[in-house]
Amino acid sequence: MPQVPQSQSDKIQPRILAVANQKGGVGKTTTAINLGTALAAVGEKVLVIDVDPQGNASTGLGLERDNRRKSTYHVLMGEASLQSIIIESEIPGLHCAPSSMDLLGAELELAQIDRKTYRLKDAIDEMQRSGGADVAYTYILFDCPPSLNLLTINALSAADAILVPLQCEFYALEGLSQLLKTVERVRKSLNPKLTVQGVVLTMYDRRNSLSEQVADDVRSVLGDKVYQTVIPRNVRVSEAPSYGQPVLLYDNACAGSQAYISLASEIIRRERTLIAA
Repeated sequence: MPQVPQSQSDKIQPRILAVANQKGGVGKTTTAINLGTALAAVGEKVLVIDVDPQGNASTGLGLERDNRRKSTYHVLMGEASLQSIIIESEIPGLHCAPSSMDLLGAELELAQIDRKTYRLKDAIDEMQRSGGADVAYTYILFDCPPSLNLLTINALSAADAILVPLQCEFYALEGLSQLLKTVERVRKSLNPKLTVQGVVLTMYDRRNSLSEQVADDVRSVLGDKVYQTVIPRNVRVSEAPSYGQPVLLYDNACAGSQAYISLASEIIRRERTLIAA
């Protein structure tokens, strides 16, 4: 469980994870919304912050675009507080700070703003200081865009750790290497506490020898950083977003749902081990 700060305040400090990969189509958004749902299902209080202009995490949690009057764009521009844009999902304990297409131009606008790489960090810190959030979140998950741009850098600057969804494909390690170099640069220059929480293998097909080969290669390079849980290719996982639902609501019994429940349990165990250490 996240740590309680050593101060007069008894508020829980949320554990902040950036779900990121510069490649598209690796299951990043699917992981963010279903991991958030699985964490909420076991009693965690979860906030998903959508910083991808496509807004798929927001849509996948059932938030209609017409209801997103303010978004993470307005938070980044200093036009709204983080707590003011948060919307409750239909999953108890799971809230979302939605995205909008306005984020497409945010990088150019951010270039002219002070502390341009810390806008999300400052917004979270302000929410914690002011007590503005109605819920004491135990986990905050960033759904990052599929690129290493200023939006992703903002998320990495605010995060305690990065969670990397990695598709079981031929060039998986090549893309991962680039991402890990970026994480190291962010750690050295912007966020010394940033670590790699773990790598989750997605779209794993046990009938395909390539999936097994990629899994073996990634584990040989990263060892314990790779979660034991793998997310299988599963048609129910692919169908769920079209209904505006996480797969755990759409079909709780399917293989994809059970994998995300297992992943949530594994992440919580890792967090407890870190605290104990």
